[in-house]
Amino acid sequence: MKSIVVANWKMNPQTMRDAKSLFEATRKAAESAKNVSIVIAPPSIFLRELATAYKGKKLAFAAQNAHFQKDGAYTGEISMHQVKDSKASAVIIGHAERRAMGETNEETRAKVNAALAQKLVPIFCVGEHKRSGSGEHFLFVKEQLRAGLQDVVPANISKLLVAYEPVWAIGASEAMSPRQMHEMAIFIRKSLVGMHGEKGLKAKILYGGSIDETNAREMVTEGDVQGLLIGRASTDVQRFPILIKTLA
Repeated sequence: MKSIVVANWKMNPQTMRDAKSLFEATRKAAESAKNVSIVIAPPSIFLRELATAYKGKKLAFAAQNAHFQKDGAYTGEISMHQVKDSKASAVIIGHAERRAMGETNEETRAKVNAALAQKLVPIFCVGEHKRSGSGEHFLFVKEQLRAGLQDVVPANISKLLVAYEPVWAIGASEAMSPRQMHEMAIFIRKSLVGMHGEKGLKAKILYGGSIDETNAREMVTEGDVQGLLIGRASTDVQRFPILIKTLA
């Protein structure tokens, strides 16, 4: 089974020239990785040029964010239709950094619906800010899943990627343990089955948060996930190819 790696470049790099260099390093890594599927999510200003210039089949592209409205007076936003027209096939929704800037559960629901309407793959992010011994983080994640995915018909659940990214692990010195992720993966699937029946088992689950070349393979093999959402490491032209090679 292929591992899915979503390379979220965030607000990097600074120039189109550097974006092309980073893309080329990622492309070379993808070409030699037979059982890894890579989705690149560059800043939207680079998305169209990179996606339209690429003629291969080993890479796909995603937008880091998009608005749920088709058009209108939304200065600074891009629509799902514009994302589709730029040759992307997916969009990140509900990333912790977007939620920190004010994105609500209701907005994630509208974005998931808008993405599916454009036949884009929603990369739907969930994750708690902190953990305590009481298990409140499970309720927090369950509510994010319920609010964001409540309108999705069961037949479309398999089209989703659910990316679990505990906020406390993003940018930290180390990721959460694969054992903890395995527990959360079971909980996410159980929650989706509760919402959408047996079709909930078909959703693919990713992990994101402080993943690099030293822990990527262990998280995939022992964490019960189908892939990874990579931030910081995906913009390192030396380390990211090594990370992909460890998965391949």
